[in-house]
Amino acid sequence: MKKLMMMIAMMAMAAVANAQFESGKTFIGASVTGLDLNYNGAKKWNIGVEARAGQFIKDNWLLFGQVGYQHIGESKVNDLKIGVGGRYYIVQNGLFLGLNGNYVHETKSYNDFMPALEIGYSFFVSHSLTIEPALYYEQSLSDHKNRSTIGIKVGLGIYLPKNKIQNSVKEAFK
Repeated sequence: MKKLMMMIAMMAMAAVANAQFESGKTFIGASVTGLDLNYNGAKKWNIGVEARAGQFIKDNWLLFGQVGYQHIGESKVNDLKIGVGGRYYIVQNGLFLGLNGNYVHETKSYNDFMPALEIGYSFFVSHSLTIEPALYYEQSLSDHKNRSTIGIKVGLGIYLPKNKIQNSVKEAFK
């Protein structure tokens, strides 16, 4: 009996996840990075935030734009980044693979391009709200030894149907 109940619960979770990764849906998300849950050659404490927004161009394929801010404590350095990326959701179970590229601006004398890979999971808290932990690797093209980073980030995601966004925009301009 317990096995049957577990199977039904897993199928229900898969059905909820399946409905969220369809073409035309909109994604809005934010995440926190750093907090000593990462490693790079500089070995300095840091904290960062990222915001993402995008749309599913096909079932399971998300394209997004992102902006971010990172503060490196000891050196009192602030990084600003802007980029684009994509995710592929595997077998519609919430597991995703991501690839993105970011332009990073720190000071007048330091700018960088950082491609990144990530693997994460979308835990559905409700029909459209997720908690999204991810393991990531960012490759610095300017200072590989000190700037390339591997770490963990935790984010929130909201998956909205296309019609909800269109209706909200129409209502705002009436």
